Amino acid sequence: QVQLVESGGGLVQAGGSLRLSCAASGRTFATYAMGWFRQAPGKEREFVAAIKWRSGVIPTTYYADSVKGRFTISRDNAKNTVYLQMNSLKPEDTAVYYCAAGQQSSSVSVPSDYHYWGQGTQVTVSS
Repeated sequence: QVQLVESGGGLVQAGGSLRLSCAASGRTFATYAMGWFRQAPGKEREFVAAIKWRSGVIPTTYYADSVKGRFTISRDNAKNTVYLQMNSLKPEDTAVYYCAAGQQSSSVSVPSDYHYWGQGTQVTVSS
């Protein structure tokens, strides 16, 4: 069982930055692939970024085309935390952002492949 708690959301002007954090409970955090998704009002939940990690191997990161070059996902296994650094934010980035944990062997972009979800944190980008 893994419990996830997101933080770091807020209101920011277009062009600004935010860093989201996702703190995980449980000793098996390092065995999970971690992902960030977002959901805007009236829209489906969409993939933002994911990170897979194996001992002794540089983590593999994945990004949606819409955030590539602006967002960076990272993880600190010692702190059981995954981060999403968001730069050059745009009004269309406004959404509730969710952290999720899933199996390393699963697809990174499909929400149903993730087993555990946080409660979400609101990100609002004003123009």
